[in-house]
Amino acid sequence: MTATKIPAACAPWVRTRLRTAPGVFVALALLVFLTAFLAAAFPRAVDAYETKALRHDIGSASPARSVLEVSTPPPSLGLPQETRERALRGEFLADSHRSLVKVLPEPVRADVPESSFGVHTTKPVVADEPWLPRPYALPPRFRYAVPSALAEHGELSAGRWPKTHGEVTLDTREVEAAVSEETARELGMKPGSTIEVPTQSGKPLTVRVTGVVTPLRPESGYWSVDPLYRAPSLVPDPGSTDPVFYWAATLLLAPDSGPALLATTGEPELYWRLAPDASGLTSTDAPALRTAVTSLKSGPELLKLRDLVSPTTTVSTQLDAVLDTYTSVRTAISPVVTVAAVGIGAVAAVVLLMTGGLIGARRHGELALLRSRGGSLAGIGGRLLAETAVAVVPAAALGLLLAVLLIGEARWWPAAVGAASVAALVCLVLPLRTTLNHRRPLLHGARDDVMDARPSRRRTVVELTLLVLAAGAVAALRRRGTGADSAGDPLISAAPVLVGLIAALVLVRLYPLPLRLASRSVARLRGAVGFLALARAGRSSASGMLPLLALLVALTTAAFGGSVLAGIADARDDAALRAVGADARISGEGAPTPLTDTLVRAVRAVDGVREVQPVRVEYGVVLDPVAGSTADAKRATLLGVDPEPYARLARESGLPSVPAGELKAPGEKGTVLPALASPSVAERLGGGPHTVRWPGGQIQVEVVAVRARTSAVDSPDFLVVDASGLAVSDPTTLLVAGASPDAKGLRAAAAEAGPGFAVRLWSEERATLVDSPLQSGAGQIYTAAVAAGAGYALLAVLLSLLQSAPERTTLLARLRTMGLTTRQGRRLLAYEAMPQALLAAGGGLLVGWATIALLAPGVDLAALALTGGGTAAQGSATLRTDAVSLVLPALGVVLLTAAVAGVQAWWASRRGSIKELRAGDTR
Repeated sequence: MTATKIPAACAPWVRTRLRTAPGVFVALALLVFLTAFLAAAFPRAVDAYETKALRHDIGSASPARSVLEVSTPPPSLGLPQETRERALRGEFLADSHRSLVKVLPEPVRADVPESSFGVHTTKPVVADEPWLPRPYALPPRFRYAVPSALAEHGELSAGRWPKTHGEVTLDTREVEAAVSEETARELGMKPGSTIEVPTQSGKPLTVRVTGVVTPLRPESGYWSVDPLYRAPSLVPDPGSTDPVFYWAATLLLAPDSGPALLATTGEPELYWRLAPDASGLTSTDAPALRTAVTSLKSGPELLKLRDLVSPTTTVSTQLDAVLDTYTSVRTAISPVVTVAAVGIGAVAAVVLLMTGGLIGARRHGELALLRSRGGSLAGIGGRLLAETAVAVVPAAALGLLLAVLLIGEARWWPAAVGAASVAALVCLVLPLRTTLNHRRPLLHGARDDVMDARPSRRRTVVELTLLVLAAGAVAALRRRGTGADSAGDPLISAAPVLVGLIAALVLVRLYPLPLRLASRSVARLRGAVGFLALARAGRSSASGMLPLLALLVALTTAAFGGSVLAGIADARDDAALRAVGADARISGEGAPTPLTDTLVRAVRAVDGVREVQPVRVEYGVVLDPVAGSTADAKRATLLGVDPEPYARLARESGLPSVPAGELKAPGEKGTVLPALASPSVAERLGGGPHTVRWPGGQIQVEVVAVRARTSAVDSPDFLVVDASGLAVSDPTTLLVAGASPDAKGLRAAAAEAGPGFAVRLWSEERATLVDSPLQSGAGQIYTAAVAAGAGYALLAVLLSLLQSAPERTTLLARLRTMGLTTRQGRRLLAYEAMPQALLAAGGGLLVGWATIALLAPGVDLAALALTGGGTAAQGSATLRTDAVSLVLPALGVVLLTAAVAGVQAWWASRRGSIKELRAGDTR
């Protein structure tokens, strides 16, 4: 007999649930998709910008710093002449070059097209030809090199390429060479010129110039590792006490001419210049790359090179210093970025918990019915897990896929861990939270009002524990800061989140107090809407702290991120102002050059110029030590100004105020001049008059005011006096104020005044402070943190309102049967939602401001703001409160709450009350 298949008693659970409430699962999947994308995108974005920064730092470093130069002297004199000559020929050098490229330790890789090798002399040789130029009556000195592939890196502009005639040996007495175009121009060389090079045997080696070469890429390592290949240079004579100079240059010999250099006194050397290939490097390669470079310079890898080339082989490079700079900046930036990541992660987790609570509350009656009819907790939890996983897992996978597609050049497993964590959190929290609420029967109609709730001892202990953790995190952050020592410390990274959590706990405890006071006041009024709204607000669940926590953490994160971005912008504005001193600056290049009245009038007439302030700047004035002191004389910068306009310029530029009245010089010449000094100079001079020596003579000054900064000089040591009291007061610098002075007009005016004047604009200086890849990547993450924090805050508001939406709809339906108008219904819902919205917005403002005030001393923005984070950045790259990022999200919470309440009241008024009343009592 054939067995008959018995149909299932019911449809599959998961399919039934998805078909019954598709909107809920679509919304959950969308939320998980966005959150998983952010969780996967963050580590990939960090990896991507760190990788880009590593490649940028290595690629943008000068070849003189980044190239690995392997060098060795020629074979010793004790070896046969043929052996010594063979070591300097192109075939041996090329074979060694290929071998060196192959044995480089990972992840060091050579960029073969950019690498070169050859032979060059290390000691300059004097050329006595009478036709060569002799500045200071000193003859030029030449070095001689036989570089590889000269024709591939240069273009012949005159003559022909040098070549060898027969086999060049140690006894060869004439070779051909080429010179660069700049060398030929400066030294008067041309095809046919000859240089006699002295040799050890006494018979000179003739070097005949046959061609002039123009470098194809002068900035490449081929021409830049040794700048004399590209252009000659005036070099100071070390043997003279006077500042005298001679020309130094390099002649580029024909291929395979290296053996001829063995006879010269130039001490030839074999070299291989290996340009690093950074195209395949990632941020995770930085430690291994640093170790490999160190080993090549003085470690086991150097021994391998010596076995391959020569026992006297050496490796020189500054690539390790480039890597150290990259690592230090990355280490300084990482803790600050981690603070933003922890904040957004905490907000996202809370919102996901709220979503799970909303879904569980909507299905409370259904699951209670299943539980009452014999359903086990394990069975109910398993079904919830299955239906949740069907929506969540594909959404998380799509979020991961989108992050991988959008952000390349990064590791995949941290992104996978982030997306999987989001999926696991939702898949576990929703079934667990919903199932555990049905462990025991709940009394129908039991209330947990916030007005009547009394915190338990367990909750008090938890809150005190969190308070201690938050206090410890803030103290640690203020003491240790976000520098390298705090990298990887989760307590410091979670400081803003902990502050928001403590604030949420405090506000939940304080919330009933103003609500009771307001209820008593409204109870005396004639209208019922206000009293009913406050009563409804007081009946909200006392356990509903998640919405408030999400809002406070989100608002705090948005405020913190906005303040970081504002601090970066302020630091760069301040650095540009330090460099220029005003909106524009015109001064002489090099030595101070007096300005003409014609130039001043021409600058005043330029479009956009509001005010022009001429000042005299004298660098290196001598401050004699105070009487009785053994300290050495110190130098400072002296500024002679017109006090009134100068004070106005400083005030308009946002610099510390200048007391113009106190700086006014007395009418008599030779009297003591009142001076404004920097703190170091004021400490040096002390009280009373003091003599200052400068090229214009001597003056007596007395410090009457101390300021840390001033216009026209970016120096920690300065003195500002009234120019009318100086013997020589002709201005040397023009400070220009104006919203947007015309750069072309300023430069035209300076050009007419003479060739020695330079124009610097604040806007152009500010534009040069562009982000490095590390800084721009961190800035983009903070921008995303601000947007995500604001978005999650608004989403938390929506979820909080949606959770109680059915109850409010039923309430309106009932009240309409009692005569409640549509307008009164809107006011009721708005009044009911406003207490929590105002609590969240006001608390967010207060907590955001307090968090920034508490954490500002420990947050270092110098590495984020300015490359290198110099001393100028240390004083100005500080965290400050940004009003926009603080107020705008909080205002958005209030407006969104009012808008949702109004829309719900309008929608409920359009629907009939019969359906809501027939549906039963929804609590």
